[in-house]
Amino acid sequence: MDVEEMVAIFLYIISHDVKNRIMRRQFARSGETVSRQFNVVLNAILCLHELLLKKPEPVLGDSTDSRWKWFKNCLGALDGTYIKVNVLASDRPRYRTRKNEIATNVLGVVSPDMQFIYVLSGWEGSAADSRVLRDAISRTNGFKVPQGYYYLCDAGYPNGEGFLTPYRGQRYHLNDWTLPPNTPQEFVNMKHSSARNVIERAFGLLKGRWAILRGRSYYPVKIQCRIILACCLLHNLIRREMPVDPLEHAILEDNDSDNEDEDMNSDFYTHIETSNAWTTWRDNLAREMFEKWLRNRHS
Repeated sequence: MDVEEMVAIFLYIISHDVKNRIMRRQFARSGETVSRQFNVVLNAILCLHELLLKKPEPVLGDSTDSRWKWFKNCLGALDGTYIKVNVLASDRPRYRTRKNEIATNVLGVVSPDMQFIYVLSGWEGSAADSRVLRDAISRTNGFKVPQGYYYLCDAGYPNGEGFLTPYRGQRYHLNDWTLPPNTPQEFVNMKHSSARNVIERAFGLLKGRWAILRGRSYYPVKIQCRIILACCLLHNLIRREMPVDPLEHAILEDNDSDNEDEDMNSDFYTHIETSNAWTTWRDNLAREMFEKWLRNRHS
């Protein structure tokens, strides 16, 4: 079997979520051959993770991006999503989500241009998002956040150094902003929601393109977690090679329509906890953003 056919089999399976017996008829190959070559391509893609994962680049002070220019030194956004998996009956209670689905809780971290920086799959669906994040940053080769930089995340995570959450008890979601913000807290929430929406769009595009991530997998959970990472890597490759992705406009609902590498501090945050210093920093940021917006509005 040549490389083109191997890749075609792999892409057909993850794009259409078809069973091995269908692939046997489609490609006139034995089930053993289809399974073996699928895993060969899967392993080859995973070996390219250092090349295909996006290297984080901070938002610069002179950024002209209307979503991100307010968040200097921000590296992107993160969130968790559920992807259905196939597990043993004895493991199902641990993987059961609040919606009674058997799924893994996948942590995804994306850059402002919607490319994945880090992906961690395998955690049980019953695990809280904050617990998955704590595991990711505590691993030796896990998720790294350089000191002085940060990511946007929702209120399900602690507002600690390196992770900027919105204000609780204030308007936040994009469809809440029929009237302009009245306070610094509301303004930062509005801008936070607009920028952090990139992770929701990335997850939507990922599941929209790869059908194997939408339904219950035929593969064991360990293989499915490897497939999830492979789909994220292919997502990045497509983002780089296709400046205009027709699927993005077809499946995503969005309200709105290359920087050089920068050396970052070699020290990283190794835990995430709320702190008075970080809360004060967020308050100062909110006040500066709101005052700047008011000046521009009345000028």
